Amino acid sequence: MSQDFKNLDMTMMFAIHDALRRELERIARITARVDEDPRHVLSTAVGWELFKKFLTVHHTSEDVKIWPVMEAALAGKDAELALLADMEAEHGVIDPLLADIDAALADRDSGLERLTGLTDTLCTKLGGHLDHEERDALRLMDITLSQEQWAAFAGEQRTRVGDDSSRYLPWLLDDADAAKVAKLLGNMPEPLRNAYENDWRKAYEDLAVWTPKTPFATR
Repeated sequence: MSQDFKNLDMTMMFAIHDALRRELERIARITARVDEDPRHVLSTAVGWELFKKFLTVHHTSEDVKIWPVMEAALAGKDAELALLADMEAEHGVIDPLLADIDAALADRDSGLERLTGLTDTLCTKLGGHLDHEERDALRLMDITLSQEQWAAFAGEQRTRVGDDSSRYLPWLLDDADAAKVAKLLGNMPEPLRNAYENDWRKAYEDLAVWTPKTPFATR
């Protein structure tokens, strides 16, 4: 979704959203499989854990560093505040969905019957939220937040990624086209680019993140 942003560099925001959409598509394909129990794949593959972590990092960072700052700056502007309330409400449905999916994965009796409906809802709710944010909220961020506040949001995400930083960048760039990879890496410090190109990318590829890692226990 192309927009003309005057103040803030939204490159990383769109990259994160694209990565989340990519993983939603993979999750939908996994739960549609008939050759293997999708609970096996989701419950044992590294990809499900990375998706949950990096989604939570992104949304929590917005909850901490974006919405409260904007609410203070937009006090008295009812339409803008209503949009922010919508953003927070849309975030609020995601964590319970993730928990319900994990519960279905652990349920050897009836979990499979619930799983497809839950993952369909996750795709609909999260996909809709990402579209809504890009359509309406990013423009409002661009005209409301300072460069310092935007940098604080980026820093919050880096802090929350923590020890998974060596997986985060390859995850973000997984399946991205060469132009997008070059653009993102071009904005990063040389040591980070070198780490990605020389070590992190290969280590991430070796993880085969959507390949189940252990046998599936059946009853």
